[in-house]
Amino acid sequence: MTTMRVASDLAAVMVPIGYVGAALAAIFAIVAAVAIIRGAGGLAGGAVGLWIVGALMSFAASFAQNWTPLIVASGSLVAMLIIGSVVRAIVNAAGAGRVDRTAEEALPKAVPASKAPVAPTSKPALTKTGPATASVAIVR
Repeated sequence: MTTMRVASDLAAVMVPIGYVGAALAAIFAIVAAVAIIRGAGGLAGGAVGLWIVGALMSFAASFAQNWTPLIVASGSLVAMLIIGSVVRAIVNAAGAGRVDRTAEEALPKAVPASKAPVAPTSKPALTKTGPATASVAIVR
């Protein structure tokens, strides 16, 4: 096989991998934009982390001098980060963000100890009297 034939065979494999990577990177960029809009920092970080994997896959198409997938992957992240940030700023400015719960709704009301029903309990008798050999101390 000549070098041109090998390069052609590799390009036949690498270019589709690049296009799949660009598509995945675009999907993860959209997820990152939605996460930024919702204010979910962990989800945005995970989506950008997965976008990096898609961008690296799209870089495989550059083997055949096909830079379109890498440009699409990079452009999608930049566009979605800008769109997500702008929409987040608009939502925050309009005051239509997340509704915080009041203190009364946050936790159920506790029953005071003086009003709690007392159930009679009996302690089991310990049969061994001596130094504790267990890893947990026995309290009497």
